[in-house]
Amino acid sequence: MKIDKNKVVSVTYRLEANPAGAEKKHIETAGADRPLTFLFGSGGLIPAFEENLAGLVVGNNFAFSIDAVNAYGELEPEALVDIPMDVFKVDGVIDMSMLVVGNVIPMSDRDGNRLDGRVNAIGGDSVKMDFNHPLAGHQLHFSGEVIEVREASEEELAHGHAHTPGMHGH
Repeated sequence: MKIDKNKVVSVTYRLEANPAGAEKKHIETAGADRPLTFLFGSGGLIPAFEENLAGLVVGNNFAFSIDAVNAYGELEPEALVDIPMDVFKVDGVIDMSMLVVGNVIPMSDRDGNRLDGRVNAIGGDSVKMDFNHPLAGHQLHFSGEVIEVREASEEELAHGHAHTPGMHGH
């Protein structure tokens, strides 16, 4: 059975990434014991990732790269924001333990949407935060194998995602 829209697909993969001109760095691996399982065509993954898997069958190996613009986008300068130190007050006191360069802090925008920001620098009265995706500006390199392709159940189609043993609960 070929990978196509509304099929449940399981793949193993190794992901490496690099910003332009830099060396590749290992990001993550999904092995056979914990493969990536998804409903193909449901919009849950980078479209270019799915495009590279379309038509493959169980046992096929794959290796492809996705440029930054088709992955998580280029780095957006407007996603680098200076936030007043007062925003980090809890009960009137600034919690300095969370303000460490490199820490990722969950924040909310004006509409209440959750955003994860990475602390880039701490100044006297502000914190420079980066709200770009951690892999923005990076080319992604995937290699792996297709280990399962099956028809999606009516429930999976209705929910818009794959159900895996022990991993589902609505």
